Amino acid sequence: MAPDMGMADRAVKTETVRGLVYGPGGKQLDVHRPAGASGAMPTVLLWHGIGPDERDVLEPLARTTAALGALVLVPDWRSDAADGGRSQLLESLAFVREEAGGLGGDEASYVLAGWSAGAGAALGVALRPESVAEWRPRAVVGVAGRYDLPARTTGTAPLDDLAAGRDPGVPVHLLHGTRDSVVDAQHSRALAATLRTVGRAVTLQELETDHAGVIMTAYDPAADHCVPTTAEHAVRAGQLVAGVLAGIGGGKA
Repeated sequence: MAPDMGMADRAVKTETVRGLVYGPGGKQLDVHRPAGASGAMPTVLLWHGIGPDERDVLEPLARTTAALGALVLVPDWRSDAADGGRSQLLESLAFVREEAGGLGGDEASYVLAGWSAGAGAALGVALRPESVAEWRPRAVVGVAGRYDLPARTTGTAPLDDLAAGRDPGVPVHLLHGTRDSVVDAQHSRALAATLRTVGRAVTLQELETDHAGVIMTAYDPAADHCVPTTAEHAVRAGQLVAGVLAGIGGGKA
C-alpha cells in the first residue's frame, strides 16, 4: 500500500492499493481511498475507455475523487477481447459488489462510472439490469461518452434502448469537454435531451477542456497514451468530475 504524496494542497491524503486480481481471467484493478479513513465510504467503480488495460490513465481522477472521501476502484479491461471486453467489465462489477464492503465501501452507495467507451458501458448496465441479476447502481456517471454505439456491457446502444422504452431507473450524470475532438460533446447533449424527453433524471455539465483533460490527463502522441497533466483546464475539469463522483455516492444525487 503506497501513500499518495502528489498534489500537496489536498486536504486529505490518499492511499492506493495496486494490482488486486478480479475474476477468473486474472485481470487487475487498483483501489484508491482516503488515507486513514474510518467508516463506510461512497463507492465508485470507474471504467476506462478503449485501449487495452489502461487503468493507470484514470489514476489522477481516481485519486482526486478519493481525496473527497470516496472509495474508487479502477479495473483494467480489454476492448480488443473477443467479446469487446464485456466479460471483464462485468467481472469487475461482480468483484466490487462482493468485495467493496471489506475495502471500506458503503454497499448501499455504489456509483457506476466510465470515461469514453466506459461511459456507454456503465449506462448499458442500468438500462439492462438483467445482465447483472437485476442490480442497479445508485447512479450512473458518464464522462466524455458516446451513446449511439453498442455498449460494451450489453451489445446494444443506450439510445436504442431508450427508444425501445427501457428506463435506466437511476439518475444519470453526464460531463463532457467542450473542446473534445475525439467524442464530440453533442453525444452527451443528445443523450441528456432524450432522457429529459422521457422524464428521466439527468444532469449535464460541459467543461472547458478536451477528451483527455476531463480526466486530468493530456494525450501524448509519442506514447499513444494519456498521461497526467497539471494544465489548469484539466485540473479544474477533473476536480469538477471528482466532485460529482464523490458527491453522488455521498447522498447528493
